[in-house]
Amino acid sequence: MRILVVGAGGIGGYFGGRLLQAGRDVRFLVRPARAAALAKTGLSIKSTYGDFLHPAPPAVTEAGVSGPADLVLLSCKAYDLDDAIAAFAPAVGPETLILPLLNGMAHLAALDARFGPARVLGGFCQISVGRDAEGRILHFNDAHNLVCGDRNDPASDAIGRVEDALADAGFALRVSPAIVQEMWEKWVFIAACAGITCLMRSAIGDIVTAGGGDVIGRLFDECCAIAAGRGFPPSEAMVEQSRAILSNPKSALMASMLRDVERGAPTEADHILGALLREGANGAGASILSLAVLQMKAYDARRAREGG
Repeated sequence: MRILVVGAGGIGGYFGGRLLQAGRDVRFLVRPARAAALAKTGLSIKSTYGDFLHPAPPAVTEAGVSGPADLVLLSCKAYDLDDAIAAFAPAVGPETLILPLLNGMAHLAALDARFGPARVLGGFCQISVGRDAEGRILHFNDAHNLVCGDRNDPASDAIGRVEDALADAGFALRVSPAIVQEMWEKWVFIAACAGITCLMRSAIGDIVTAGGGDVIGRLFDECCAIAAGRGFPPSEAMVEQSRAILSNPKSALMASMLRDVERGAPTEADHILGALLREGANGAGASILSLAVLQMKAYDARRAREGG
């Protein structure tokens, strides 16, 4: 299967790199600056599961895209989605499947509108990863899970082909028969974690220690209620596990969105927080989520004013 990985940052670089390491037919679609960096230093992964260096990973820029690919693995940031779609569209043929690994759900509507829902799978990953100043991909924890599924037919031939292409490639792959439910559950957790850690500019444990455990719980409840209102109530197991994580006074957990804020970078706040608020009738009964969204809008306004 010919796999086009859109982006070679933390997520795309890690999973695409592992696929390369496993001998799969992979190309990266990247911006010119990233293409030049990959040509100069290669693709490097530093991980508890083993380091990997490919000295000359196959990479193309938008001008060099030719298709069709069998699978497009989409790992861009939400705010780059429109540009990414325009860049990889020439690689989409009649049989091409698209597996997005973005957080939230709003990207699905854009992909469905452009390519049709039959070819857009559901998916997400569970990993903490980033790049250092030298462009190396650093794996920060022991999770490297990729979850995917067909949103319409859990037993489709399409998802079977994807499973065959991605299996045994040096990361944990799971095909879910209820991928949309699981995507909603991840969205709920990420929104609660990002909302509260950005609002308080602190890790979960610090907020709990300061007496904010009840506030975290209320935000999580608001997010759960929105999901339930859209027909995807989080499972009891997910709720129990999430509450344990979000109430741990020793937790150093903070959302990657907070790290973006701390370095003055753009964020996925509208895609993760704002979109969830809109799913819940724009904040009816979601006062803490509304405040988190307002805080991130103010951050964006300040960045714009200061030329960020």
